[in-house]
Amino acid sequence: MKKYIPNALTLLNLLCGSIAVLFVVNDNFIAGALFVFLGIFFDFFDGFAARKLNVQSELGVQLDSLADMVTSGLMPGLVMYKLLEIVESDWGEVDLSEDFGIPLLPLLGLSITLASAYRLAKFNIDTEQQSFFKGLPTPANTLLIISLPLILEYQNNDAINQIILNKWFLIGLTIFSCWILNANIKLFALKFKDYSFKTNATRYIFIILCLVLLIVLHFAAIPLIIVLYIIMSILDNLSK
Repeated sequence: MKKYIPNALTLLNLLCGSIAVLFVVNDNFIAGALFVFLGIFFDFFDGFAARKLNVQSELGVQLDSLADMVTSGLMPGLVMYKLLEIVESDWGEVDLSEDFGIPLLPLLGLSITLASAYRLAKFNIDTEQQSFFKGLPTPANTLLIISLPLILEYQNNDAINQIILNKWFLIGLTIFSCWILNANIKLFALKFKDYSFKTNATRYIFIILCLVLLIVLHFAAIPLIIVLYIIMSILDNLSK
């Protein structure tokens, strides 16, 4: 019976991601973000459960990536599509069929979905990524993108809002997102072989800084946390 527990958690991740898509399609970013957070929660604990119960399987690996493709692949691309749709003005429309036309610029946001799919496929065949990641993990990238509408909704800062709703910022972030997902940069994983500070100093410092930033800046802390994660990983690599 225990062998089904990790896969059940993975399917809950997929369910949450699917519900999140429905909310975002209907312009409800807040509810969508809530289900993304739930999906990422289940995504973290399915692997943890598989290791603790010693029931890792190839099926679980493939199922995990398929679930991530929705929660952490389709979702960030769709959120960026919606944000670019909001700021789209003079880029015009392109007719994709005789019956309907859609804005051209927002389609760029879906490149995040394509880059996520490519990253997940590479991860499945890479035997090196056990204690580290190559490129930004898709859940982290999803948190980065989904934080934008949350900042707009809750931070109430005109200067930040103007930055986020600037089409050049969103275009640049989309390009950066696609690149960092597949960049050949080693980023540490939050997996602890033991709990000593000496072995896990970078992880402990990162977690403490994350908590401080979240308490002080709330949702605005999430982009800074992602940048901090990348910088600390690079510094950690240089120190070895």
